[in-house]
Amino acid sequence: MKILIAGGAGYIGSALIPKLLDRGYDVEVVDLCWFGCNLPPQVKVHQKDVFRVTEDELRVFDQVIFLAGISNDPMAEFSPAQNFVGNAAAPAFLAYAAKRAGVKRFIHAGSCSVYGYVEDALFDEDSPTTSSYPYGISKLQGEKAVMQLAAPEFSVISFRKGTVSGYSPRMRLDLVVNAMFRSAHAEGVIHVTNPTIWRPILSIQDAASAYVRAVEAPPSVSGIFNISSGNYTVGEIADLVRAQLEARGVSTTLRIRHLQDFRSYKVSSDRARNVLSFKPRSGVEEIVADLWEHRAAFANLDDPNYFNIQIFRRVNLEGAA
Repeated sequence: MKILIAGGAGYIGSALIPKLLDRGYDVEVVDLCWFGCNLPPQVKVHQKDVFRVTEDELRVFDQVIFLAGISNDPMAEFSPAQNFVGNAAAPAFLAYAAKRAGVKRFIHAGSCSVYGYVEDALFDEDSPTTSSYPYGISKLQGEKAVMQLAAPEFSVISFRKGTVSGYSPRMRLDLVVNAMFRSAHAEGVIHVTNPTIWRPILSIQDAASAYVRAVEAPPSVSGIFNISSGNYTVGEIADLVRAQLEARGVSTTLRIRHLQDFRSYKVSSDRARNVLSFKPRSGVEEIVADLWEHRAAFANLDDPNYFNIQIFRRVNLEGAA
């Protein structure tokens, strides 16, 4: 099977692609490579924009995975226009072109951010989507666009993913567990902006496994799936990160604030478990252990490449020059 991954040189793609190669899949990538490329050398990388991918180029692929676009709220708020192009228009265009080219399946990287703010409910895929911020709105628009293309001959799977954390060869330190791990080492402090808000956390290893499950699902499967390793309050995440690090000899303190946050949600992943056989294996404790094991690979905790907004600002400034 031949798979094209848009945005495959990024954080998730760099962890996913070795797993796909290990299972015998032929993988190519299209990516602007803003953050460099840490993929295995046998992977063919086309360094270009998604909108430059043609139907003729897509005809050789069996499946397309969309991991491209704007990846978090700070980037979306820095440039709402680019956010809506990258997260709404780009997946719509690529799915449309893929379907016309005869690709059999399109897998879309969505986000649980579409749920906005939820008090106590556990949300499934049929629950209301209430985000009022650029990132969540754009991810929902992209999801709706690709899902309406689903047909018997064109499977479409969209993942509403929790906040991904853990080690990747294309490392990020701007994700909640990773950020706490970093600040504990760099400052001896774990910062908590609001301990009461809920977040579904997704281990990057569980994320990669979910994409493998989607690739290998029966051709008849289409749909939207919540993907999470577990639901936690941010205060609980901080406690777990602290305990794991202190067990390894790293002493930390907590700095708790109670800033208002309009994003709080917890989700059920039962549909993914029942339809895709997605069974998460890693909670916060395993994520911290993964980061600890690979800590030498990202020893420069202030490297701007580990913070998406820093590179995004630089790319925009260079483009304006």
